[in-house]
Amino acid sequence: MSEAGGEGRDQSGNLMFVVGCVDEDHRGSEEGGRMKNEGEMRKGEEEDDQDYDSPPERQIVVGICSMMKKSKSKPMTQIMERLCKFEYITVVIFPEEVILNQPVDKWPLCDCLVSFHSKGTNQRFPLDKAVEYAKLRNPLLINDLNMQYYIQDRREVYRILQEEGIDLPRYSVLTRDPDRPEECNLVEGEDHVEVNGEVFPKPFVEKPVSAEDHNVYVYYPTSAGGGSQRLFRKIGSRSSVYSPESCVRKTGSYIYEEFMPTDGTDVKVYTVGPDYAHAEARKSPALDGKVERDSEGKEIRYPVMLSAMEKLVARKVCLAFKQTVCGFDLLRANGHSFVCDVNGFSFVKNSMKYYDDCAKVLGNMVMRELAPQFHIPWSIPLEAEDIPIVPTTSGTMMELRCVIAIIRHGDRTPKQKMKMEVRHPLFFALFEKYGGYKSGKLKLKKPKQLQEVLDIARLLLAELGQHTDCEIEEKKGKLEQLKTVLEMESSLNDTRYGHFSGINRKVQLTYLPNGQPKASSEEEEGPKEGSSLLLVLKWGGELTPAGRVQAEELGRAFRCMYPGGQGDYAGFPGCGLLRLHSTYRHDLKIYASDEGRVQMTAAAFAKGLLALEGELTPILVQMVKSANMNGMLDSDSESLTDCQQRVKVRLHEIMQKDQDFTEADYRKLAPTDSPSLVSSMKTIGNPVRTCDQVYALIQSLTSQIRRRLEDPKSADLQLYHSETLELMLQRWSKLERDFRNKSGRYDISKIPDIYDCVKYDTQHNSTLDLEDTLELFRLSRALADIVIPQEYGINKAEKMDIAQAYCLPLMKKIQLDLQRTHEDEAVNKLHPLYSRGVMSPGRHVRTRLYFTSESHVHSLLSIFRYGGLLDEVKDQQWKQAMDYLSAVSELNYMTQIVIMLYEDNNKDPGSEERFHVELHFSPGVKGCEDEENVPLGFGFRPASAENQEKQTNQGSLEDLSQDETDRALSLSEPIGIKRSPMIRNRKTGSMEVLAETIPTSSKGASYRLFPSCSRQSPEIKQTGLGFEGCSMVPSIYPLETLHNSLSLKQVDKFLNAVCEHSSDAHAKTMKALSALFDTSSQGYGQTHIYPPLPKALSSETPVRPPECPLWYSSGPSSSVQGPPPPPQ
Repeated sequence: MSEAGGEGRDQSGNLMFVVGCVDEDHRGSEEGGRMKNEGEMRKGEEEDDQDYDSPPERQIVVGICSMMKKSKSKPMTQIMERLCKFEYITVVIFPEEVILNQPVDKWPLCDCLVSFHSKGTNQRFPLDKAVEYAKLRNPLLINDLNMQYYIQDRREVYRILQEEGIDLPRYSVLTRDPDRPEECNLVEGEDHVEVNGEVFPKPFVEKPVSAEDHNVYVYYPTSAGGGSQRLFRKIGSRSSVYSPESCVRKTGSYIYEEFMPTDGTDVKVYTVGPDYAHAEARKSPALDGKVERDSEGKEIRYPVMLSAMEKLVARKVCLAFKQTVCGFDLLRANGHSFVCDVNGFSFVKNSMKYYDDCAKVLGNMVMRELAPQFHIPWSIPLEAEDIPIVPTTSGTMMELRCVIAIIRHGDRTPKQKMKMEVRHPLFFALFEKYGGYKSGKLKLKKPKQLQEVLDIARLLLAELGQHTDCEIEEKKGKLEQLKTVLEMESSLNDTRYGHFSGINRKVQLTYLPNGQPKASSEEEEGPKEGSSLLLVLKWGGELTPAGRVQAEELGRAFRCMYPGGQGDYAGFPGCGLLRLHSTYRHDLKIYASDEGRVQMTAAAFAKGLLALEGELTPILVQMVKSANMNGMLDSDSESLTDCQQRVKVRLHEIMQKDQDFTEADYRKLAPTDSPSLVSSMKTIGNPVRTCDQVYALIQSLTSQIRRRLEDPKSADLQLYHSETLELMLQRWSKLERDFRNKSGRYDISKIPDIYDCVKYDTQHNSTLDLEDTLELFRLSRALADIVIPQEYGINKAEKMDIAQAYCLPLMKKIQLDLQRTHEDEAVNKLHPLYSRGVMSPGRHVRTRLYFTSESHVHSLLSIFRYGGLLDEVKDQQWKQAMDYLSAVSELNYMTQIVIMLYEDNNKDPGSEERFHVELHFSPGVKGCEDEENVPLGFGFRPASAENQEKQTNQGSLEDLSQDETDRALSLSEPIGIKRSPMIRNRKTGSMEVLAETIPTSSKGASYRLFPSCSRQSPEIKQTGLGFEGCSMVPSIYPLETLHNSLSLKQVDKFLNAVCEHSSDAHAKTMKALSALFDTSSQGYGQTHIYPPLPKALSSETPVRPPECPLWYSSGPSSSVQGPPPPPQ
């Protein structure tokens, strides 16, 4: 017999398993490699002498044939040590030198072979020799060897998966083989690739056909910033890197497949036979490329529970590839699970429970197959099924179940717009080419489309230059502006993303069958006969670096609302949410409108919320759902046009009076008696005279900029965000032209744009020291504080009507979110058996984040204010909240409306007290001069009178004080959290803590969500954050609680009534508006109010069992009418 090459021993020095060879004649002897010593073999000193005289019992030898790096790995060692605890099993490890250099007839003998292909330090495993050995010795194979050839080729893997009926992403194979030219048909477009006739729009995935090649690329669309994420085998703490390259690779063979939106998390599944599967969640390597590691430097993963369907998939994969021990990757996307890779032999790292289970399953499998053959007495032990015990909350503490937030985008560059009526056949041809006649509207955002518009403008201008009498009806000035803007914007963009980035400009075309009915403020001429197209060019409005910082910081701050928000996690402070998300207890979905600034805000917020790193483009593509989801977050609703147009006409009439506002004007313009509105009207006095002042200040501003341009010292002056003085002059000159027409009448619709521009320059370009900018800011803000909110309705009826036209789909979705919180089976859960150190692994929190524009935030707030949720007379807290909202003059960038749902597990499931809803609000970013005039709310989660009587900690977040990595925060300790650049104003009678309410008996006490920051200046200079030109970043107001003692039944009934009431209310309001328009001399405030909400639910509401109340829905509600909501 050959000598053993090495021994495996336990801590006591007992022989566990050997590295070496076993001859056939001595396979059963102790000298030949038995794992047990004499003491372990014998049952004790009291055994009869007959036992010593009997021959040694036959041992089953399990051979480990792999590269030494794998054979000596910690998982293999842990599992083999446990396998050796089986009385009749001996483990022998084949030395790497023998595997590589000896013929197979010299290899150790074994009855059962564990062998798998892998790369060694310098050489790869000789799979051919292993196959030859298996033919020679015919051992029991744990993993089939021939199938491992297939696993090395992704094409074969996908073919087998398809044959087994296993879901996988849509894909196509591009084989670059001179002998098979028919399989190499590639057509690459700017935002798609066509492979053998199969089209894959970006984002898509490009995988080398060789499974040994880990250089997988994900390509992003130009609308998200373009470029690609390049994945590779982990190097240190990196697993991928972002690249600006957008073109696919031109050499080699690849699989192209559809990108699956997994919310930034992958699931790795490990089978041990067809009936056992362990699953772990980890952060997707395509997200930001950083590998999350714990304090010991190990990649952070959390075991998760597989659904019944996923367990069936695991069984199919195990059997199809004939790999008992097998790892594969699952993508959970859009409610389905897709297999995207099969890795073959693979063990779980750092899970003692898995090591126990794996050894048990493998040992039983070996004994079941070989014990009868060798006449070994053995039977499968029967064990009681492990019972998963999930801890629950205790006392009166409530469990956070759902967070819904509607958030306005961050700081942006000024939006600019130009309208022109076009009639040239080339524009009609473009309109038809992209299907404009289907809906009568067309939106062009893609670079190729914008290039076509630019080409038409250039062609028409060239014709105008050659033939001054040609029949081109488009105004030359407008065409030149169209050409200039498109060319200007393309030159500003980073060249790595192509000629146009497609993210901050668009052209809209609307079909006008009878031409433009009325000249706009920009068009002085009368209407012409025949059909035409209204071309609207919009540019600017791009998220600034300051906007990205705001969104990211707000995302970080949002963590504090979640269980364990004050704890520490993998070196990050305040990251109980990250544990929640990593363990799949966090059901997170992020939605955004199709505006680039909104999408980028959502991506930056997600970056801060989940502590991600790197570029926003990969985060945007994987985490943010941004389609026009039935108008849920985009403003394309036709129903608002007539009502809002009427409101605008009335608003313009009132604002065009050349006299001080009268009492009648106050009644007409401020029927709700809003303090902020009344204050602005008093500031303005005479609206026309104020507009005169604003116009004069704009003229002064443009003159100052022109003088700066003439100054040689200012030639190369760079303004914020790469803007130049020429571009700054262009936007102010356009406002100067558009604000007052030739007749001297002011276009009130330009007031928001003027305020937008002066606010931008006051904040970001203050170093220019232009005169009277603060006065222009003050006057334009007063005008904007009237025009902007009143464009969404002047009286309550109009506000509700316009709000419902904007927000009905979103309201239905919010209602659905609250109802579906109780669908436990549909939520990814942490596996309780593997969750040591994680308290309450069965819990989950549903988070839905909706990023949108100002219109939706105004409208949603109007619905809560005027929709009849609560009676101000009967509810003092609601009265105070309404007073606070009335004092808020502006819903600035990053405005938030937050709904939080809690569950009291001590209450009866059918009780109205079981579920508790809170409504919170923040007016967003702090303005330039807000220190003294800021309206004061009542803090975050103030103690209501009801709560004070109960003397309980009713509204606190989940207590994770016993969680290993989440440390509870005591009031006496300093708050150890990285300070956020957000000002938290301290108020009398408030205490600021992180996400924890404290029992109190003092009325009026309130609690701040975020820690206060003392700063010398109201704004901070951001440095070293990886972007150029980030000027002062304003702070964000903390959340203020509007109400914290609502029941879910109340909220559900309110939302249901508002949604069902919408169509009837719209018709009634339009009729009322018509009467109001005809009798404009009357007061508008109290005559026509929004009709009271119906007391009972509509008969269309589906009948639920009496024991199952409305607010405890076990499935999706079918009461939502209209277009279906987007996928969950």
